[in-house]
Amino acid sequence: MSLSEQVEEALQSIRPYLIADGGDVAIEEITADNVVRLKLLGNCGSCKMSFMTMKAGIEQAIMKAVPAITAVQAINLAEPA
Repeated sequence: MSLSEQVEEALQSIRPYLIADGGDVAIEEITADNVVRLKLLGNCGSCKMSFMTMKAGIEQAIMKAVPAITAVQAINLAEPA
């Protein structure tokens, strides 16, 4: 199974929770140094809690399921001030 498929499988485990809140997430790319770059979609892109969703939910699910991944970034997420 490719790295992309493994990451997608990890996302499937949390996707129902994102969809329930009107959001979703898509893989934009996986870099040569195994950094996953994601785009938050729908409500996930504009929610004030999206930083926490990213760190506590999405990032942890991917890092736990796919140990080869070195980092997870959201390309359209502003960190809280």
